[in-house]
Amino acid sequence: MKYHSNKAYPRLHGVSMKKHHGQHFLRSESVVGDMIRHVQLVSPAYVLEIGCGDGFLTGAILQQPVEHVRVFEIDPEWAAHVQEKFPDSRLQVSCENFLDADLRQLGDACHWTVLANLPYQVTFPILHRFRAFSHIFVEGVIMIQEEVAQKLVSTGGRSLGFVSLFFQHVFEFALLAKVPPTVFVPAPNVDSRLVYFKPREQRVEIPQEEEFWKFVRRCFSQPRRTLKNNIQSYHYDLAAIPDELLLLRAQQMDMQQLLMIWDRIAANAR
Repeated sequence: MKYHSNKAYPRLHGVSMKKHHGQHFLRSESVVGDMIRHVQLVSPAYVLEIGCGDGFLTGAILQQPVEHVRVFEIDPEWAAHVQEKFPDSRLQVSCENFLDADLRQLGDACHWTVLANLPYQVTFPILHRFRAFSHIFVEGVIMIQEEVAQKLVSTGGRSLGFVSLFFQHVFEFALLAKVPPTVFVPAPNVDSRLVYFKPREQRVEIPQEEEFWKFVRRCFSQPRRTLKNNIQSYHYDLAAIPDELLLLRAQQMDMQQLLMIWDRIAANAR
């Protein structure tokens, strides 16, 4: 993601914004309202926010009938500012990098709703953590870069890739409103998008799942090459795979076809 120069990073409430944390603060009440409208915050609701900044979204969440709001904020100045700004017993601000946090502390009994304007340079690492702890989430709305949003929802074509299939296996995604740079301070050089997600109630069972995802990544390693050309150097036994499938590009296939190919490869490896 491209950013403006350091001069575009102002001081707000006496606190300097930090470029290295990718701080672009949302300034649209209508966008915040759109985020909240797309989730069911019925008491007792537990809400998780990542990167609260100066609390623009946090304050709106606290106006809802929520039981608890847990915020992870890497910047100690903004963490202290938000904790002081909202002296609410329902709010817990952890001055901690979400990527390093022990999410087991959130508990297995609580089911969390995510509302967050994600730092764009760490969107995928955050999504990987969501995936690893999907059992504690009910649903969520996140603000991410438009290009990433299109990859998450893609079911075919150029935007389809490993990312699409890997995260869609665990979550259902839906595109919400497109968000222009002008509603952020400072404005990024890209469009953003609100994306709704929720864990799938049922997932397809995948034999040797860890190896399967390595296989899928290899299938998409060079999108313009055929499936056969991408994977033939990995010594998979392709004898049982129809030639018409091997001559397709991975972007021309769907999850069911890739699973069928993998089932035959895994069976031959036994």
